[in-house]
Amino acid sequence: MRIAIVGGGIAGALLALRLTRAPRPAEVDLFLGEATSSRDASRASGGMVRGFEPDPAAAREAAESLAEIRGSATLREWSGYRETGSVYVPARGAGTADSLKIVDHLLPGSATLVDRAVLAREHRLRNLPDRAIGVVERHAGHISPHRLRTAVLAELARTNAVLHLTKVRQVTDDPAVRTAGGATLRYDAVVVAAGAWTPRLLADSGLPGESLRSKQVQYSVCQAGLDDLRPFVEGNSGLYGRWMRPGAFLLGLPSDRWDVDPDEISRDRALTEKVVTHAERLFGVPVRAVRTVASFDCYRDPPGLALRPLGTAGRLYTFTGGSGGAAKTAVAASRTAADALL
Repeated sequence: MRIAIVGGGIAGALLALRLTRAPRPAEVDLFLGEATSSRDASRASGGMVRGFEPDPAAAREAAESLAEIRGSATLREWSGYRETGSVYVPARGAGTADSLKIVDHLLPGSATLVDRAVLAREHRLRNLPDRAIGVVERHAGHISPHRLRTAVLAELARTNAVLHLTKVRQVTDDPAVRTAGGATLRYDAVVVAAGAWTPRLLADSGLPGESLRSKQVQYSVCQAGLDDLRPFVEGNSGLYGRWMRPGAFLLGLPSDRWDVDPDEISRDRALTEKVVTHAERLFGVPVRAVRTVASFDCYRDPPGLALRPLGTAGRLYTFTGGSGGAAKTAVAASRTAADALL
């Protein structure tokens, strides 16, 4: 098969690698497009990885991805995986039993359910709702999605894959790719994995957007005296964070800026102030934002990075919609997508 992938982020790069390493490999053209942007999602991502997610399907992909990274010396090196453990406090009313079974199967002995008192005493998470619980994982931590993407692109350059720097203007369900230079290139299948640029590319191509929307993603590098804190998610407020270096901690909250132009992103100062307020309440220590990073991603309802058919011919697809969490699931999702394509 001759397959074109539009988008050189972590999703598109890993999918290309899977396709070129299959028992009967595809001929892959990878259009890097906006991958050179200094603020694309793969470059800006905090890269937190763990097995647990409240949704069992998301937990399976996250746990499968983490298990593959931990089991591969190459992936650990490429991604810069650092195992620190993690803590997840599900939102009130969210179930945990099914997801915990999945995590325990794929990452045996990693996850433990703890109560509110343990969260406060051992993990510094205070002022939580009554009867709050937490999932503590040993086999979790963070990666660098940009480092993984860069290593995968270097590996692809040593294969028969063709890497294109030219931008794609349109895609068609013939399927074909139309470049900014005016060329029309036809393939057996075309996959749009352009992240936050996907809705705009589909609109320019006269194709439906499949409920895909771009959304701002933002976090702040803070000074907070939290060097002993594991990566965490507090599901009731949405606050998340991880240690970055001595004296610096990454902290963030979900943004409400939808349908943003990836080329015109600006920092949301009100959101930065909200992060500081929430963090001071949660940890009971002074927090100061030193630097704020504004980026973007492609969101979908329901969320999840997956291969989805688009158009009428059945040979045009999207591979996006990770909704801010693609770093956790891209390794497993790319394998599933490659299997489906081939």
